[in-house]
Amino acid sequence: MNLKVNKSSADTIGKWIADKADLNGDAVALDIMGVEKTYADIHLDTNRLATGLLALGLKPGDHASLMMKNSLSNVDVWFAMCKAGIVEVPINTAYRGQLLQYIIQHSKSKAIFIDEEYLGYLAVILPQLPELRHIIINREVTDKTPEYSVNVITHDLSEIYSNTTLHLPNIRNTDTSVLLYTSGTTGPSKGVMLCHEANLSLTRHTRRLVGYDHSDVLYTMFPLFHINAKYTSLMCAMEANAKVVIDQRFSASQFWATCRAKGITAFNYQGGMLKMLWKQPEREDDSDNLVKNAFGAPCPIDIWEPFEKRFGLLLTEVYGMTEASIVTENPKSHRKIGTAGRESENYSVIIADENDNPLPANTPGEILIRPKTPSIIFKEYFGMPEKTLAAFRNLWFHSGDRGRMDEDGYLTFVDRIKDCIRRRGENISSYEVELVINSYDSVLESAAYGVPSDIGEEEVMVAIVMKPATVLKEVELLDFCQEKMAHFSVPRYIVQVNSLPRTPSQRIEKFKLREIGITDSTWDRDTSSFILKR
Repeated sequence: MNLKVNKSSADTIGKWIADKADLNGDAVALDIMGVEKTYADIHLDTNRLATGLLALGLKPGDHASLMMKNSLSNVDVWFAMCKAGIVEVPINTAYRGQLLQYIIQHSKSKAIFIDEEYLGYLAVILPQLPELRHIIINREVTDKTPEYSVNVITHDLSEIYSNTTLHLPNIRNTDTSVLLYTSGTTGPSKGVMLCHEANLSLTRHTRRLVGYDHSDVLYTMFPLFHINAKYTSLMCAMEANAKVVIDQRFSASQFWATCRAKGITAFNYQGGMLKMLWKQPEREDDSDNLVKNAFGAPCPIDIWEPFEKRFGLLLTEVYGMTEASIVTENPKSHRKIGTAGRESENYSVIIADENDNPLPANTPGEILIRPKTPSIIFKEYFGMPEKTLAAFRNLWFHSGDRGRMDEDGYLTFVDRIKDCIRRRGENISSYEVELVINSYDSVLESAAYGVPSDIGEEEVMVAIVMKPATVLKEVELLDFCQEKMAHFSVPRYIVQVNSLPRTPSQRIEKFKLREIGITDSTWDRDTSSFILKR
């Protein structure tokens, strides 16, 4: 085994994989659901698969969706697309119906890589996907394929790998690598175009910030359709010439046992994960583990230092988003607990009023961002030039988040200006929740919004106005919802109202609904007979 510490100068993900394979050879890079893979095998298999994808007729610049659980096959597809120049469109495996159709259709995907268990959801929407040409199935159990009435070709993923490797296309660092859909605010989800340079920059920045080296074993259970698992866990471990362990689900009760069994030295967190770990019964051996570092956001300020002391580790927090990663950072060496840190080496940050004028210290306003180096921020919103221009007005990227900055330049996140709900690490579009609920026969109109959760972040609440002479049956409504939206988007709280509060221009004043919050008249899914399917 040839294991060294180095910094690859590769400027595309495909070249970077080759560099890592040359350096680390038969060292294990990935352990996904207990199955391991070496650096050398990752390079070899993704070359073979990239060759096979090009042989299908897919070309550099084409878009292809990926709807798969965490697996070695998922990684093969992702890296093979990077090498072939095919733009990856990761899809949340919980998506159903209209949102699933929208992402495949809007992204102009010519192919979809999909686990066989999701084929039924694809079959329902396939007639509305005229540009889709190939369905590439990752099989686990059966060899059955639904009958499709449209002109598509189905393939088994295992048969696409070529026995030879042809000359792969020359990819540039500014070529789009991934198209990530981020929750819409007042409209449909937007496709964020990120190039190879942006993703490698995030990976390298994270490694330097936390201080990973070849002796580390990183751990994540977040899905590979998120930036967190892709670039700040899996690729970050490979950048450090280390190893990553990936599971498919988070278990608060088994988390530390897994860390001990697998020799984990670092993990990523988001959403209410730390709060859930904190709420586990205290044990005398809580700090008896190899974990030194945890990276993510947000940790509630009241448990930050007690959490570190109890479990024997240090937290590194940042502020960023899909469009612009690690905008501010709070490193272990000079942090201010309760803040998201100071602007990073990559971005300039100001807090501004509605006219983009900088505000004084400790005054809340919108967080505006500007990159200091080329190609590290997203390129554009795919197919939405007006949205792109609006986001970059006055030469600043408008985050849609409200924050304040103190005299020392430390940023504190306050809330979201944009109409988006954050639940357990997932961004949920109010617009898309309302779209489904408003299509229910007896609903006249609705407003979806976030209310505080007892484990951090928010739960989904919806205020509903019913049509005349109809009766609200909450369980039946949620049965309707969960066939058409991700399980995490299904509202927990429902309240029936006679009308929704509006401005003179007829915009719904959701801040008033949030202020009212949960009352005695609020229906709670968790205390009902409703069964949520996952």
